[in-house]
Amino acid sequence: MNPFSSVSRLRDMIRAIRDCKTAAEERAVVRKECAAIRAAVDDNDQDYSHRNIAKLMFIHMLGYPTHFGQMECLKLIASTGFPEKRIGYLGLMLLLDERQEVLMLVTNSLKQDLNHFNQYIVGLALCALGNICSAEMARDLAPEVERLLQFRDPNIRKKRQSTSLGFGGLLVLEKGRIEAKKCTESVVKALKDIVSSPYAPEYDVSGIADPFLHIRLLKFLRILGQGDADASERMNDILAQVATKTESNKNAGNAILYECVETIMSIEDSGGLRVLAVTILGKFLSNRDNNIRYVALNMLMKATVDTQAVQRHRATILECVKVLCRKA
Repeated sequence: MNPFSSVSRLRDMIRAIRDCKTAAEERAVVRKECAAIRAAVDDNDQDYSHRNIAKLMFIHMLGYPTHFGQMECLKLIASTGFPEKRIGYLGLMLLLDERQEVLMLVTNSLKQDLNHFNQYIVGLALCALGNICSAEMARDLAPEVERLLQFRDPNIRKKRQSTSLGFGGLLVLEKGRIEAKKCTESVVKALKDIVSSPYAPEYDVSGIADPFLHIRLLKFLRILGQGDADASERMNDILAQVATKTESNKNAGNAILYECVETIMSIEDSGGLRVLAVTILGKFLSNRDNNIRYVALNMLMKATVDTQAVQRHRATILECVKVLCRKA
């Protein structure tokens, strides 16, 4: 089988990319794979469309352009099968954002799926809506989300939490800081409840209680704290708790810590928390996973932090840069 044909498996493409010794070899592999996917799109080949979108998501995470696959995501979402819809919604959340006009075309499909008899398809639509919802989509789909708030199904209940937070963030942005002050205390309380909650197997991921809701709440706090010193002060204690109590030996914990650091770096008057954030990034830099190291370096480059705190990790940073330079 040709490793660059549209029918090749995702794992084959990943293996070919990881076997590359230089950045130039990687670019050549990605270029050939993208050419095969473009040919399949032009030929309207639907048999392997889900596989091609999965490949494009991996290519996108490597930093290469994948805009030519956007319409394929919409086609998969409009299909009837759950596996196709799942890949379509994943592609929608990763390859597109609320600023792109193509999202206007997906609103009707979202509305149909929010009213679907299959709870798992409803969950897909809710999860996607919570991640990429625009103000226009919120207005059009609010009745469906409000209806689903009354559902007792545990799967729907977990998905609707993130969606409600996404709607809440749009509410803050549209109605101003008065809403932010009203929301901050309730969001802080919700995050405290999760941090101190007892073990619940239906929400557990690798020993972390509902990391997805953790992340959504932290992102919401980031919106509330930007440009508002009073709101930022009210959330300092809970951010410190999340930063110190979250375990960093699992990916779920690292994801929460990353969002916590980004929130600390974004809000006003975070005080000593920035030193704590740099300490967390220092642990990331010491991780053997180069992806986690890269995330930490990228955060340090774009954040304004205490230079003395960064100096303590100077040797580790230089070693990481040497490793990345050798790979480039």
